[in-house]
Formats: sequence, C-alpha cells, structure tokens
Amino acid sequence: MNEQPSTARVALKWGVIFGLVLMAITLVMYLTDQTTNPLFSGLTLGAMVAFLVLSMREFRSLNGGYMAYGEGLGLGALTSAVGGILSSAFTTFYNVVIDPTVQQRALEKAREKLEEQGSMSDEAIDQAMEMSEKFQSPGFTFIAGVFGTLIVGFLLSLIVAAFIRRNKANPFD
Repeated sequence: MNEQPSTARVALKWGVIFGLVLMAITLVMYLTDQTTNPLFSGLTLGAMVAFLVLSMREFRSLNGGYMAYGEGLGLGALTSAVGGILSSAFTTFYNVVIDPTVQQRALEKAREKLEEQGSMSDEAIDQAMEMSEKFQSPGFTFIAGVFGTLIVGFLLSLIVAAFIRRNKANPFD
C-alpha cells in the first residue's frame, strides 16, 4: 500500500512561496506609493491563481496523478491561509515599524477622491474618514488580511480544483 502525500506539506511549501511573493508585491506597491493602483490587486489575484494551480498540480502528481475535488479545495484553502498569514504579518510590520505614515497617506487619498466626486457633504466625508480610521488598527488589519486572503483563496479554489481534479476510476484503490 503506497502512502498518500500530505496536503499540509504541499500547502505549506506553496503557501510560504505565495506569502513571499505577496510580500514582494506589497513592498513594491508601498515603495512606489501605488496603494490605490488596481494593477496590484490584479497582480495579487493572478499570483493567487498561479500558486493554487501549482500546489494542486504538485499534489496530484505526488498522488499518482489523482486528486479529489475536496482534496484540492482543502489544499487551496490551506495554501491561501499560509500565504495570507505571512503577507498580513509583513504588511502589519511594515505599517507599524517601517513606515507608519502609509495608512495616513491612503486615508488622505481616499478623502481627495471623495471630495472630487462631490456626491457627499463635508460632514459625511468626515464621518466616513473617522469610520475608516477605526479599522486601521494593526490587529484589525492583520486579521482582515488573513481572512480576506483565505476567503478569496477558498472561492478561487472552488474553481481551480474543479479543473485540476482527476478522480480515480475505482474509488476503493
């Protein structure tokens, strides 16, 4: 009887690499002051899909060419969680220790955008900014980053696992 490969081991490997890539993307975004640039959101999403595919393909090849849908889904969620923890820890560290002004600059840009739109009164803009500041604590941003990455990763895993899975002809083998 051959042993089945561990989804946790594969997820840990690809999750760490994914987390490092997310850290690099975040660092470039902060250093170029492009926190509101949608290109970085697309780049992050593309990296997530790529690492989900890579992790599922490796698991499938280690498992004799087979991977059940549920295994792929669990693998994708775990890979996303590991990457999200690393990325969120880095982002929190960067925002607290390296450059604490990042969040303040982002709030100022958001205020400018709201003022340019002209659809809100000054009082409503002030209220929106106060509410945004409440969600800028390091603990909240860390937890939101981890859960955000996990949820998006899980949703993408629903799709990716459907394409990567390959069931055994005899499920009792």
